[in-house]
This record gives sequence, C-alpha cells and structure tokens, in this order.
Amino acid sequence: MLLQRIADYAVSERTTMLPDGVVHHAKRALLDWFAALFPGTREAAAAILREGLADELGPGEAEIYGLGRRGPLRAAALVNGATAHIVEFDDIFRDGLYHPGCPTVAAALAAAQAKGASGERLLRAIVVGYEISTRIALSVVPAHYRYWHTTGTVGTFGAAAAVGTVLGLDRAQMAHALATAAMMAAGLQQAFRSDAMSKPLHAGHAAEAGALAAMLAAKGFTGALDVLDGEAGFGAALGGAPDWSKAMDGLGRRYNITAMTSKNHGCCGHAFAAIDAALALRDRHRLAPDRIGRVRVGTYRTAIEMAGNAEPRTAFEAKFSLPYVVATALVHGSVRLDAFGPERLADPTVRDLARRVVLEVDPGLDAQFPKRRAALVEIETTDGERLRHLQPTRKGDPEALLSDAELEAKFFELASPVVGRVAAQALRDEIALLDRAPRVGLRL
Repeated sequence: MLLQRIADYAVSERTTMLPDGVVHHAKRALLDWFAALFPGTREAAAAILREGLADELGPGEAEIYGLGRRGPLRAAALVNGATAHIVEFDDIFRDGLYHPGCPTVAAALAAAQAKGASGERLLRAIVVGYEISTRIALSVVPAHYRYWHTTGTVGTFGAAAAVGTVLGLDRAQMAHALATAAMMAAGLQQAFRSDAMSKPLHAGHAAEAGALAAMLAAKGFTGALDVLDGEAGFGAALGGAPDWSKAMDGLGRRYNITAMTSKNHGCCGHAFAAIDAALALRDRHRLAPDRIGRVRVGTYRTAIEMAGNAEPRTAFEAKFSLPYVVATALVHGSVRLDAFGPERLADPTVRDLARRVVLEVDPGLDAQFPKRRAALVEIETTDGERLRHLQPTRKGDPEALLSDAELEAKFFELASPVVGRVAAQALRDEIALLDRAPRVGLRL
C-alpha cells in the first residue's frame, strides 16, 4: 500500500547516514524559514492570530516567535507556520507548486523544542517532511493547483511526517499519522485572489493539523491507509488523475530539499522571472523611468492568473500584481519589503508605469510550466528603441541557487530589524552547528 511504503521511508531515514549536502540544505531551509518568519511577526495578521489564540497559548516549551513566550506544540506550530508565510519570502519547491518550509519547519521545530529533541533529530525531521510532501505535491499537480493551495493541503503531510520523526513513530504509527493528516488537508486559492489574511493561515493550519495527526498516531489513533490512492481518497478528490509513481520516485536516494527555490523578491513567486528580466534590462541599459514607454511581459498562463492584478489597492494585492512589481523593479531597482509600504504603494511614477505594463501568455513559456518559470520582457523606450530579455529561470531556483552568502545576507536583512543584529548572528551561528546540539534551542 502506497502510504505504508512512504512510512517505511520515513522510519528508515531516522538511522541512515544523511549526505553532508542534505544536512547543509536542511540548515539552509531552517535559516530561510527564520528569514521569512521574523518580518511576519510584525504584521497585523500575526498579531491578530496571537491575540485570537491567547486562551490556547498556555504552558509549553515550544517558542512562539513574536510573542516572547513559550507555548504548547500545536499552538506554536499554528502561529509560527502562519507567520512564516505572511510576507511572501518563504521557500518554494518549484516543480510541486508548493511552499514546504512554512508548515514543515514550523511543526518540526515546535515538536523538537516541546520534546527536548536533539538538533540532529530536528534536521532529520525537516528532511523527511520535505521529501515526503514534495513528492505528494509532484503526484497531484498541476491539476490540484487549479483550485487548491498546495501549501495548505500537501503541507499537512510535511508537518505530520516531520513531527512523527521527532516523536519517533514506528512504521504503523507513521502511516496512520499521514492518513489522518490527509483528512485535515485544506486551503483554497480564492484566499489569495483577493485581499485577505487567510492565505498564511493555510500554512499555519497545515502545520497544526499535521502535528495533531502525528500526536494522535503516537497514542494509537488510526487513519484510512488507502486515503491517498483510494477511489474516494485525496488524489481522486483533489488531484484529478494523480501519478502516484512520483510519490516514490527517488525517495531516499535523490533529495528534493537540495533543489529548493529561495525567494529573492518579497512577492508572489510567479512574478520572479519577470522581475529578474526587468532588472536585467534596467541595469544593462541604465534605464531611467522617463525613458520607458511601454513594457510587455510574456510568461506562462498561471503567472498571469495568479498575479495579473492590474490595479492593486493594498500591499497584499500588490504582491500579486505583475504590473506593480515589474514597475517597482524598473523604478527602484528591487522588490523587497519596502516595495509594499504606503509610500511606495502611492508612488505616482510606479503607478503610471504599471499602467503601461501589458501581460501576455507566451505559448512556448507556458508549455514549459511548471518545470521552468520563465518570462520574456520587452521594453519600448520613449525614443523608439526596443529592448528585450528572456529570463529562462528565476534567481534562487535550483539552476541559479542563492549562494550561502546571499542566503545569509537575506536572513540578516529581514531578521536584524526585528530581533537585532547580535541576536540574528547568534541564531545563524546556532543553526550552523545544529547537528551537534544535544537539545534544540533556537530561542530568542
């Protein structure tokens, strides 16, 4: 049975010798998760979530970041998982249309802190959660992505596998944890097609639901073991005609955690290739905004469906607006957190240029999706010159990984204003040596 084979892998991974490169990438995933988490703690959605759950944030050993206190495992997984997804800087598994870090790391870390696990156990839990959930994502996309937010649905499996690893579940318990997780998988894409706080809650719910499934399985709670591939199961209901062979392909031999995309811009990942192309043209031709007449962005259909908002009114809508982020890149030279502040949102130069950005589906680039996320940007200058740049992949994708130095720079840029440079440096150093730590700290 498929789920039992996946559980076999999860249990075996607790004693295998992980390649050094895999351990290194698990540390990168953890560092990148914190980079996305810290600025999220200052956002209204995170504050409301902490306030709304105040009665449930009781005694416990799991750190609730942004609150300055500890709490129970599930509450920490929920709050931290949602918070890490708010500012849109969390990692991506490109081929699975999935953000694995926010739910998987949130759940794994909360469990490790709550149970006093070692740093090595935490890193193994992250690896197991990533490997299982990314392969389930591969099996059900792209059909699943028509209506469902993979981070909220598939992320539940990542969290369950990770927490199950921390708890030391046996083969049967792990299978039941994953089966129960499937029953709580949720997250509709409508949540990010309009201004709402629901999208990050998908990640938080996935973290909490997966943690709950693993905690229950540890006590003997059972699930339907054919829930993935059964005739009325997860795949049939949410995945069209899933290819379940992908769920086992390379499992335990080829590690997807080494092929994550680290976000280099603070917005929807579907806009990244166009931003990179616009920045390339800006730098190559030293383009000033007043030289730009018209901008054409050719890209894959999903990018336009997800990020085609032509007149964003809020910061959330602007993060899902190709015209806005491309114009911002051309005017200001970057799309980081400050791109979505009130001053930038009202910038008349950006707004005027955004109205001259035309979006078109490029059939050739569309055919390459989701394996490749490309964009062709053409700029017509005010003096009649035509400039073009094809961006075949995004900076931060597996073919153009952020270097360790670039990832650390991103971490310090996003974390230091929130926790201070000294605390950020201490956390970075702790992560670097985490596989030697007898007990997980990672506290502030």
